[in-house]
Amino acid sequence: MPFKKLHADIKEILESLEITIPTPFQSKSIPVIKSGANIYCTAPKDSGKTTTLVLTTLHKLKCQQVGVAPRALVLVENSEKALALHDEFIKLSKYDAVRVYACDDREHIDLLKSEIFEGVDILIATPKTVNKLLLLEGLNTTQLKIFNIDDAEFLVDKTAYAAVMAITQSIHKCQYVLYSEKMNPMLKRFEDYFMQFAKVVSVK
Repeated sequence: MPFKKLHADIKEILESLEITIPTPFQSKSIPVIKSGANIYCTAPKDSGKTTTLVLTTLHKLKCQQVGVAPRALVLVENSEKALALHDEFIKLSKYDAVRVYACDDREHIDLLKSEIFEGVDILIATPKTVNKLLLLEGLNTTQLKIFNIDDAEFLVDKTAYAAVMAITQSIHKCQYVLYSEKMNPMLKRFEDYFMQFAKVVSVK
């Protein structure tokens, strides 16, 4: 059972929310993500992809605060998705267990930069914002352990795609996990860059 092998804090939260049975996608994907490989995760809507992203990221960080630089990065399509995902992390983690920060594109970049400098474990943002932070030396990627892209279909946009390529070039070693409803040639192309030796977990 994938949930039984997660960090004790996560199991406690899941039990309190009465989430006991993993979806078929979660049963298939969680053990592979925990292995540390680069992975393409494809499954239809409402298969449990977002919950999987949250649970495996919390597990990777051992549900604890460490240092000031982000150890997990999650790219999303827009600020609304960033804020919604932030709420999911808060719901599935113990109070103050990890520091989760969602970048709102409507805020000034200097404000985002100063708040990130105060210490963040999980950073959620759009590719455009992360790229801008890197250019302004407002983001330290040296401690990253896991890099997720949620609903990666939005990367068909050339600007977002180019931003992801630029971001990944600044990262030396990290696990990459991409979530989407379907695999497409644009996502497959990442294998030549940062998704080397990637596994595919697919549920239809």
